[in-house]
Amino acid sequence: MARQDFSGVPDFSGAPAGAPAGAAARTVPALGGTATSSALFERAKKSLAGGISSSSRLTSTGPHPYPLYIKGGSGARIRDVDGNEYIDFLAAYGSAVLGHAHPALTDALTGVLANGPMFGTCNVPEVELAELIRAMVPCADLVRFANSGSEAVQGAVRVARGHTGLSTVLKFEGHYHGWSDTLAVSNRPPEAAAGPYAAPHSVPHSPGIPEGVTGDVVVCPWNDPDALRAVLDAHRGRLAAVICEPIVANNACTMPAPGYLRLLRDECTERGIILIFDEVCTGFRTGPGGAQALFGVVPDLAVYSKALGGGLPIAAFAGRHEVMAALATGRVKHGGTYNASPLCATAALVTLRTLADPAVTKRIDDTGQRIMEAVRRAATDHRVPCAVQGVGAMFQVVFSDDGAPIRHYRDTLRLDQRRYDTFRHELLRRGIHTNAHGLACWFVSAAVTDDDTDRTCAAIDEVFALLR
Repeated sequence: MARQDFSGVPDFSGAPAGAPAGAAARTVPALGGTATSSALFERAKKSLAGGISSSSRLTSTGPHPYPLYIKGGSGARIRDVDGNEYIDFLAAYGSAVLGHAHPALTDALTGVLANGPMFGTCNVPEVELAELIRAMVPCADLVRFANSGSEAVQGAVRVARGHTGLSTVLKFEGHYHGWSDTLAVSNRPPEAAAGPYAAPHSVPHSPGIPEGVTGDVVVCPWNDPDALRAVLDAHRGRLAAVICEPIVANNACTMPAPGYLRLLRDECTERGIILIFDEVCTGFRTGPGGAQALFGVVPDLAVYSKALGGGLPIAAFAGRHEVMAALATGRVKHGGTYNASPLCATAALVTLRTLADPAVTKRIDDTGQRIMEAVRRAATDHRVPCAVQGVGAMFQVVFSDDGAPIRHYRDTLRLDQRRYDTFRHELLRRGIHTNAHGLACWFVSAAVTDDDTDRTCAAIDEVFALLR
């Protein structure tokens, strides 16, 4: 396995305490270079804004100020433009749930390309896909397609507002619902701007989001029943919807406290508020029915993308007949030239037909649980306080002072980000590719083999020996 150049990485190559002289030198492999990625980034900055096509791609190879450029992949492995190979736990931010260049996807999409991938009209695969989603998802009486999670969130919120005639939406601090103005609020607000814990301020995610948008969004801390009831009471009769990530993928895979999703469901039902689950990340990969099946709590609307398309751009929002009726009759408008094109709908059909088999998602979960347990064991063996949280299909490692899991966004402000950066960089130099951001998560694909898992677990133990 080729490696990459990390000249300039802080020197963590000293042997662990108590190890024989030269031990670390035997465990840290020789590294290959990433000069081509560096050169491509310099070239890209002359034509792409910031040199990138998405803000999330401004990652780095260790301390170097440039991202990796990936040339190809197969299964759970990817290769960069310099020939370095990595076991991939970014998995296209969870989209490549079956792995890269999956043969069933390749074969199906080749046929679609030969016949015409896009007509802007109704097509058979979109009907078959909607029927399959209805069969898999508890809340899905009716389905509508879009192209990205951000678009689908906008669609779901518009439906909720159209159904209720109200405009205000409650979201939770630290939850991410896409980059569009609709809910790009209080995703990762600076502590100085966040406001009181129990009644957080609505903080725009970025300049360019007007006050008129943030004024329609109420923010609440996650996993706090008393704070939830207080915020709901303070806005009684004004809320069209409450939206959440059931597992907060963009806040270090923070899990819902026991009973919290049920409480959320009960409070929304009692108050006549539409409950929306943002299952862009959890959908289908945590099991055929997603998080609502995993936790046994059914929302009124749910949003899907990522694993839905197996790597192609497609999204969906789905919900109860009563709520989706305004969309079905055309009273609420929603469009999109590229929605459920034959190419993307076919990719989703192949992907969901595979994930509909519980044995597939069980294998994904079992693989992830092995890696999570390796982290816990390494943390104990090397006396490094940390927690690994989430489920096997998606999880994150957090370096908290006491090694406890986090419960809400403001806990993340106390995490040891420098230690996480070292953890990620040292894994990368050992050929393990994960998200560069400590508040994101690992995604496990169905293509991760036992050998991939063994290599990953061994690398984790090596790296924890350097974190003490």
